[in-house]
Amino acid sequence: MHLAVKRIYDEPSEGDGERILVDRVWPRGMSREKASVDLWMRDIAPSGPLRKWYGHDRTRWDEFRRRYREELKAKEEMVGELRARCSDHVVTLLYSTRERVFNNAEALRQILMEGQD
Repeated sequence: MHLAVKRIYDEPSEGDGERILVDRVWPRGMSREKASVDLWMRDIAPSGPLRKWYGHDRTRWDEFRRRYREELKAKEEMVGELRARCSDHVVTLLYSTRERVFNNAEALRQILMEGQD
């Protein structure tokens, strides 16, 4: 699986491959042209209540990932599509928060990578 994570405000690069935004809302102040997004999968993002509960509180990271994994069980088709996209070429999951480590795109990457060894 060829899967990377990058903040949407960082410069796009050729190595990004297919750039997929996985946030529920469009990033503030970012034009569609500058974002260089190939696909916006807003519905694969965590639900509004889960995002609000998490609030980028690092002490809630493990529980956030568990709850997000549970939410994704109801989105099997989207998860399958994303897995298929990154099985044969590079995919970069894009997020907008300033939090570079504990964010929804990284949680999604970890969930997708589970069992891929």
